[in-house]
Amino acid sequence: MVDDFVRHPVGLDLDLLEPVLKEHLAIEGPLAARLIAGGRSNLTYEIGDGSQRWILRRPPLGHVLASAHDMGREYRVMAALAGAPVPVPRMVTYGGRDSVIGSEFYVMEFVDGVILRDADQLAALRPGQDEQVLRTLAETLASLHQVDPATVGLADFGRPEGFAERQVRTWLRPLAASHSRPIPGLAELGERLAAAVPSNPRYAIVHGDYRIDNCVFDPSLERIAAILDWEMAAIGDPLLDLASLMVWWDGLVGLDSPVAAVPGDHLSASSQLALDTYAEATGSTDLAARMPWYTAFAHFKLAAIFEGIYYRSIQGQTVGEGFDEIGALTVPMVERGHAALG
Repeated sequence: MVDDFVRHPVGLDLDLLEPVLKEHLAIEGPLAARLIAGGRSNLTYEIGDGSQRWILRRPPLGHVLASAHDMGREYRVMAALAGAPVPVPRMVTYGGRDSVIGSEFYVMEFVDGVILRDADQLAALRPGQDEQVLRTLAETLASLHQVDPATVGLADFGRPEGFAERQVRTWLRPLAASHSRPIPGLAELGERLAAAVPSNPRYAIVHGDYRIDNCVFDPSLERIAAILDWEMAAIGDPLLDLASLMVWWDGLVGLDSPVAAVPGDHLSASSQLALDTYAEATGSTDLAARMPWYTAFAHFKLAAIFEGIYYRSIQGQTVGEGFDEIGALTVPMVERGHAALG
């Protein structure tokens, strides 16, 4: 944790928030909160009254890009999935941009469990346990992609046609807005991706940032208790989620990453297991031949995310430590994106 429980953590005024929460929750004592380490985009707080705990999410401080950090979108998709076979926290309440804390936010239940986000946790896994974790991640992702958006009230959650093509343009915009230095090969990677967008007639609810440390596992590590961080959710190409899982699992191997522990640096299971498990669960064929573009795009997207975080850090607009180091990952992401395309 970055902070102990306090009444006034950076970016959150509980004096203003507490009366709002009392309209939705049986609060038993004065509220206090702490900023949870690990969030590199939106700010995540654990709030407690001495006996109960909840989670609050809000956008970062300063330099909030248009269309980014959409708390309402994140709240809506998790509320919709509450009745589907996808593990999500229970939503409590949402506040818009004119809310009492001066920004969008939402509050959800605290889901107790294990988040695998550091090297010591990964190194402590028993032999073969990493394979179980990766299978569970892939099977749970397949379950999400098999939910019919219309049945959960998300039929209008976006425009699936042309989704992958728009994603390339979408992630070029934050790179331009966060530009502070030349990035070799970046423009060329965007051009290569735009020129070779695959056609995928199948659309699904996509998480948009699916990876190991956005999931809360139960203590046995055999089941995911909740999928978190849905700010990039949409109806789109499900293979973008699969590529995200695979790249985060072993695509950052060999880099000194300050972002999160990378399973591939510590474990034996390869992302190929995720591909095989997902293919079996969804009945998909020829995934291996189709994944290079998606893998390249996943690296391109990470380059945009890392550069945005780096930009906010040098502007003094991040809360926490280690953000300035993330800028060192942008160029390797671009290089690996080119390599994936061949």
